[in-house]
Amino acid sequence: MIIDKQFEKETFKKSVRDNVRFLFRKTLEEATPQQIFQAVSYSVKDVIIDNWLLTQKTYEEQDPKTVYYMSMEFLMGRALGNNLLNLTAYKEVKEALDELGINLNAIEDEEPDPALGNGGLGRLAACFLDSLATLGYSAYGCGIRYRYGMFKQKIEDGYQIEEPDNWLKDGYPFELRRPEYAKEVHFGGYVRVEYDQEKGENKFIHEGYQAVKAIPYDMPIVGYNNKIVNTLRIWDAEPIVDFGLDSFDKGDYRKAVEQENLARNIVEVLYPNDNHYAGKELRLKQQYFFISASIQAAIVKYKKTHDDIMKLHEKVTFQMNDTHPTMAVAELMRILMDVEGLGWDQAWAITTKTVAYTNHTIMAEALEKWPIELFSRLLPRIYQIIEEINRRFIIEIQNRYPGNYEKIKKMAIIYDGQVKMAHLAIVAGYSVNGVARLHTEILKNQELKDFYEMMPEKFNNKTNGITQRRFLLHGNPLLADWVTSHIGADWITDLSQIRKLAIYADDEKAQQEFMNIKYQNKVRLAKYILKHNGIEVDPRSIFDVQVKRLHEYKRQLLNILHVMYLYNQIKQHPEMDFFPRTFIFGAKAAAGYRRAKLTIKLINAVADVVNHDTSINGKLKVVFIENYRVSNAEMIFAAADVSEQISTASKEASGTGNMKFMLNGAVTLGTMDGANVEIVEEVGEENAFIFGLSSDQVINYENHGGYDPHVIYNTDGEIRQVMMELINGKYSNDTELFRDLYNSLLNTQSSDRADTYFILADFRSYAEAHKRVEEAYRDERRWAKMAMLNTACSGKFTSDRTIQEYVDDIWHLDKVKIDAE
Repeated sequence: MIIDKQFEKETFKKSVRDNVRFLFRKTLEEATPQQIFQAVSYSVKDVIIDNWLLTQKTYEEQDPKTVYYMSMEFLMGRALGNNLLNLTAYKEVKEALDELGINLNAIEDEEPDPALGNGGLGRLAACFLDSLATLGYSAYGCGIRYRYGMFKQKIEDGYQIEEPDNWLKDGYPFELRRPEYAKEVHFGGYVRVEYDQEKGENKFIHEGYQAVKAIPYDMPIVGYNNKIVNTLRIWDAEPIVDFGLDSFDKGDYRKAVEQENLARNIVEVLYPNDNHYAGKELRLKQQYFFISASIQAAIVKYKKTHDDIMKLHEKVTFQMNDTHPTMAVAELMRILMDVEGLGWDQAWAITTKTVAYTNHTIMAEALEKWPIELFSRLLPRIYQIIEEINRRFIIEIQNRYPGNYEKIKKMAIIYDGQVKMAHLAIVAGYSVNGVARLHTEILKNQELKDFYEMMPEKFNNKTNGITQRRFLLHGNPLLADWVTSHIGADWITDLSQIRKLAIYADDEKAQQEFMNIKYQNKVRLAKYILKHNGIEVDPRSIFDVQVKRLHEYKRQLLNILHVMYLYNQIKQHPEMDFFPRTFIFGAKAAAGYRRAKLTIKLINAVADVVNHDTSINGKLKVVFIENYRVSNAEMIFAAADVSEQISTASKEASGTGNMKFMLNGAVTLGTMDGANVEIVEEVGEENAFIFGLSSDQVINYENHGGYDPHVIYNTDGEIRQVMMELINGKYSNDTELFRDLYNSLLNTQSSDRADTYFILADFRSYAEAHKRVEEAYRDERRWAKMAMLNTACSGKFTSDRTIQEYVDDIWHLDKVKIDAE
């Protein structure tokens, strides 16, 4: 390994002891586990900082093009273990700590998951940063340093309770505060126009605004075994004036802390509830806050070593991760015109070669739109710029499609009192990419069809990926060691090598070893479930897992309705041969998403009945894992037999959980949606369980007003029984509790379309797929081969491949290598 001398055992042990003494005025023996975690982390950080400085020096010498990856979320997971693995020092540090009487695994558990993200969008961003550093590309992640993230999920009486996730309460050792790079961000006020006689053009001056100071905190992103350390730069907000003593002395106590409250609110939580005006305003402030600070910083950095702003695009690219960072377009224009003094045409020429857009959704409600009144009041200069972009774009549409006002309606950036951020991103971005092949085709042919017809050269696909270093090397060390012992260690940085495992898929000894590792991982998860849920689960049962953000289109409701159906089958036919199953759920529902939260309650209500029914002899167990996050996800992926990827076809952009399960030898049970299509292509349909309507069938139904779920309800007695159990008191004494879920499927009291996500339409096909799962699992050798082939065929789904495609096709970055000393 490159850095073995930096982790010389005795030096490292001394460093840990010294850190405990300096930081906490204690000896190692007196220190708490949290204090030991801090001390160990600072010792590791010493080595990282040396490499960080070396990386910075190398970048300054080689002047590579840099990507700024702009994202509202970075779901990083714990850093200590991952950093040690990427430094290739995990075993050495573990030995050193063992000699000090410290268990590294226990110390890792002391680290909070940084609350900087929530779902797949944020985890993808984290995987991308890992791959960029490992592949040797200059990159910054740019986001917000949330004090409490989204929330910490507690389950009380089966309900989701949101608590603040105070991940910073003990301080976070892997961050560096960089006040010397602070930037000012302005909200509100008005724009004064002044005519510049010399230039013969108007100048726009923003006045009367409220200002907030953006303070960067840098977190290291360690590349695997290559000495490269990139940076995740997350912005905290501080008041320009800490405390208005003058106002305080006059008795205006609220005004005295006004600045502080403005700053604090911006960085308090991820995705503030936006089903009210104040929430919308706060979310818009958050987006502009981190975008403005990041772009200001990027331009200052560029100008330190380059004097021609017209060549910005040659050294800088901004990737907008979904619509949240789309303000980057207008903010870059603002800085180029109002600060750098360029004219519109020059600024637009630079912007349209510098910003690129990734679309992550087909769901219309996720394509952000802002009320003009709010947007123009909060960001008056930015709104002016967007208005002008829109005016010019409408002229383009009219020139291309004379007299076609329908095109303007569908494509305008400002229309019907709203600012449409996805439209802005497409019009200004030099690249627009989807994240799975199917998703991209649906964007081109359905959701963004008009844009694709007008500017097809911008559209491309980059199927998502995951980092095998986090989700196999760190998350599943038993399997990682087994893979390395069979095919060598090259898979760690070249996952295509994992295909070499396929030759072992029919080998009986290899099958037994593989399934024994799976069993040990199931035992590990079973212990976690017993400790956290108080439920005993059998590691010999089928572990059937659905863990992801809770949304109706992801159809956790279909899963739990099927569990209710299976329970009925077992109760009505106690003599039937049934292979024991453990259904494992993990998900957070957005705080304001009532139906999603009700689904969590239903899962827990069913679990309560099923798990306490001794008459079924443990054939069925249901577990809801509280506060699903990266650290428990690693354990769950390693233990899963079945990967539930059951979104309504055409609704999931890609999914990345499906890839993590596959890598760990779980078999996909899913619809042909998102990246499932490509997973099945890689592993073969015989090694997956596919069910349900196709995306074309779903889209066809939607284009013709949906389908009638009453036909299924009225003709299928077993489905009707399950439906009735939502409202007949079987799972709650309150027969009205789950009425909304019942109504959503049958639409008895609403003008909305019934069963929007085709749950009843796919129910029978889903149940049949589960029967095929059971049949396959009973054949131990067949299942072992399927599981092994899933791991062996997962090579395509590394984020290293995805990032290389971004580099080759979109960003055109320069590869940097740091020679080992």
